[in-house]
Amino acid sequence: MIMGDSLNELRSVIQTCPVIDNHAHNLLVPDKLQTHEFTTITTEAQGHALEDVFTSLPHIRAANQLKELYGCDKVADWNSILAKRAQILGEDTAALIKKCLSGIHTILMDDGLDTSNTHPYHFHDQFTTGKTRRIVRIETEAENVMKGLMENPHRKFSTDSVGKDALWVEFAREYEQRIKQLIHDQEVVGFKSVVCYRTGLDVEPEHLSESALAVAVDDFHLYVDGAAHGKYRIEHKGLNDFLVGGVLQLLTSAISETGTSSKPVQFHTGLGDSDMNLIRSNPAHLQPLIEKYPHVPFVILHSSYPYTREAGYLATVFSNAYLDIGEVFPMLSRDGQLSVLRQALELTPTSKLLWSTDGHFFPETYWLSNQQFRHALEQVLTGYVADGDLSLTQAVDASKAIMYRNSNKLYKLELPDDQFDVLASKSLSEKEAYPARTRGAIPISTPNIKPSNPYDLELLEKYQSEHQGLEYIFISWLDYTSTTRTRMFPISAFQALVQSGKRFTISNGTIGILANDALTPVCDTTGVIHVEPDLSTLCRNHVTPRRNYATPPPSATVLASWRDASGNPHPACPRSTCERLVARLAQKHNLSLTLGFEIEVVFLNRSAPSLFAPDQFETTANTHAWSTQSAHALATTFPHLHATAAALAAAGIPLAQFHAESGLGQFEFVLPPRPARDALATLLHARAIIATVAEQHGLHATLHPLPFAAGGCGNGAHVHASLVAPETQPQPQPQGQEQQEQQQQEQRDVVEHAFWTRGVLRHLRAICAFALPLEESYARVADDTWSGGAWVAWGTQNREVPLRRIPVEDGGPRWEVRCVDGVANMWFVVAAIVAAGLLGLEKLESEEAGEEVKDCLPNPSKLSPEQRAEYGIHDHLPQDLEMSLGVLEQDTELASLLGEKLVKDYIAVKRAEREMLGEMENDERRIWLIGRY
Repeated sequence: MIMGDSLNELRSVIQTCPVIDNHAHNLLVPDKLQTHEFTTITTEAQGHALEDVFTSLPHIRAANQLKELYGCDKVADWNSILAKRAQILGEDTAALIKKCLSGIHTILMDDGLDTSNTHPYHFHDQFTTGKTRRIVRIETEAENVMKGLMENPHRKFSTDSVGKDALWVEFAREYEQRIKQLIHDQEVVGFKSVVCYRTGLDVEPEHLSESALAVAVDDFHLYVDGAAHGKYRIEHKGLNDFLVGGVLQLLTSAISETGTSSKPVQFHTGLGDSDMNLIRSNPAHLQPLIEKYPHVPFVILHSSYPYTREAGYLATVFSNAYLDIGEVFPMLSRDGQLSVLRQALELTPTSKLLWSTDGHFFPETYWLSNQQFRHALEQVLTGYVADGDLSLTQAVDASKAIMYRNSNKLYKLELPDDQFDVLASKSLSEKEAYPARTRGAIPISTPNIKPSNPYDLELLEKYQSEHQGLEYIFISWLDYTSTTRTRMFPISAFQALVQSGKRFTISNGTIGILANDALTPVCDTTGVIHVEPDLSTLCRNHVTPRRNYATPPPSATVLASWRDASGNPHPACPRSTCERLVARLAQKHNLSLTLGFEIEVVFLNRSAPSLFAPDQFETTANTHAWSTQSAHALATTFPHLHATAAALAAAGIPLAQFHAESGLGQFEFVLPPRPARDALATLLHARAIIATVAEQHGLHATLHPLPFAAGGCGNGAHVHASLVAPETQPQPQPQGQEQQEQQQQEQRDVVEHAFWTRGVLRHLRAICAFALPLEESYARVADDTWSGGAWVAWGTQNREVPLRRIPVEDGGPRWEVRCVDGVANMWFVVAAIVAAGLLGLEKLESEEAGEEVKDCLPNPSKLSPEQRAEYGIHDHLPQDLEMSLGVLEQDTELASLLGEKLVKDYIAVKRAEREMLGEMENDERRIWLIGRY
């Protein structure tokens, strides 16, 4: 028995080996991708027989895998899958194709399936490492020859017997010349016949015999009758046999002419639709042809299912016969695929086996085929190795041969033979949903090539020159509970990390842990997340001596994002999700987002009754009110506040202002407005500095939503946001300039309201699940407390609504989202706001107006139900965390942009956290939260 590490090596080879797809077809053009029957991806059934596909194991398995590919919920039905697919195709078809073809080095493409509705073969080059090469379908070439003759206005043929004979001579000559040209065409690496479909595989081997030619001519006469009416499909046995024999004869002749080996001929065998005669699709019928043309390679396609053993026999006893093990992936169930693969290996040498996806029309067919094949090959070969039937080296060599080497040699592709440890730079991530291999899932192959350095080394050098003496770099990120997680690197180790272009890894299970490291159902300890620091966010940590403590060494903090193994943004990453949606706003609507944050924080005295007793927190002031500053406060608290402002300024965060808030010991710090990404980084650095300075003054800073039951309206974290369109140079307008400016302003107002009132406001109840993430948060969802009220409404300069509009004359235009807590992961909050705004803009484009929610100037709580209805105000904000999580769970539109798996996992983490906190007594819970937030 071989050890697990060795089997893992084999698994790695199978999952990452590049593929030469030795038989596939063109993809549909964009408008056909949406309309062509998608259920055919796992079946050859047609017509009424297609209605039963939904109960077949291949379809059910493929549907479940497509949920992973698209990021659907696990319980999504087929219609939901199709809807998600339509959305993805509408947003970025090329990205979907790129993902589906990931891991494919070169495609050998039979481009004769449907030339009118598909892309040309070279279109696919942009998605693979190597150039796509042609496999010429001989029946299609013959039909094109006939069509050219019949529709040539300069050639006229009568339809009597004499005319048909003349046309036969012309047809045979044109066909021969066409095949000879293709034999010498460097883009063509092989030929293919679908004679199996047309008249069966029992092809006459002596196609030039007198009797065979007579049958061929007679059949041609019948064919002309159909062609005269535009029916060019060739399905007359004598004629079909002649076409196949002609190609084999010409290929044999070319060997002596060119001095090289023959190009292979592929034959469809076995699995097909109802047009095919199942009995005559048995590859055993090909034996006479294989024997007659020993120098022409025969590739027996599609595993010959259900005749795999017969095909394997031919590939074993004839040196010029090869078995392709495609199409059964994904056309058969998992058990069926394993059975076919084992049957192929029962007798056939691995040097005679070739892999193909038979991908066609839809990019998903490529993806499903490769996913399922790699899984089956891994299961079969690791089993053989574990049982001692193969050594590890033999199994690895077999994998590489089947997926790459055999096709490279047979089709004379002359591709480098060192591709096994590298994949195309165009390859995508291991698994777009999450990079960790969940049990039973097959990741998309990942590149193992040395990537370009993701770091700006000059940026680090410049920062170090400006901040001499740094000894440590803290790499930080926010998790799903808004807990700041940090890794501390000695400066030399951090420099080495950056200079190498590498990232460090953390367990994939960290997605699903709570602030006390308790596990949740989301926690999957299989796999890793790659953490990448963003050097543009470097910020020096504030350090001053504190009594009875050693002075901490000089250090700086850098914020990080999660990446997958290929360096692509990790779809579970809060920061990457936010940045992706902000980028989409810019790309799709030419809008950027400027943000400004208010940090409300309560400063507390900390005391510990004993070494093992929990900390106790008490207010720093009993005489405290909004915007007050007494002589006593000036003497006792202002030095601390001044130190905070100075530390922030030293870190490049100049405060706009700060002041006392209404809660005991509560202050508000107003940060400067900045572009979204920079503003969020500024917010996180500012919070850390505020907390550090407080500790150095013997205080504890908390963002707890309501640290004291009777202590004002609690801590919020209001988000101020402005949509910014790029400035354009005004053109001279001799007349009507004022009117034009007014029209432009009106258009900007339409866009503003679409984003905020059609988008953010309509999804605000779901956004609360991110913005108000604790049960304590909902104590602030109350009327008449200046915290934003309890109704879903917006109003100009109205602080009793959760969405306040601030007009131009008051420093706008900007909008303030008031139902946000400081304990929220602000990457999630801004991501949800932008996602909702994008949905509003999409409704504007589709003219789906819905009911208008009007500008509410009065306090909604003071209005009657009828008056609120006039404003379009109908709903309360959620009254507790479970209610907001339930609303988010039902908001499929918002989840589709954020990522359905991300949303589902977030909800699961928050419910687990709610259950954990619910087991605590009230005072214990309050202290626990204050100590962490």
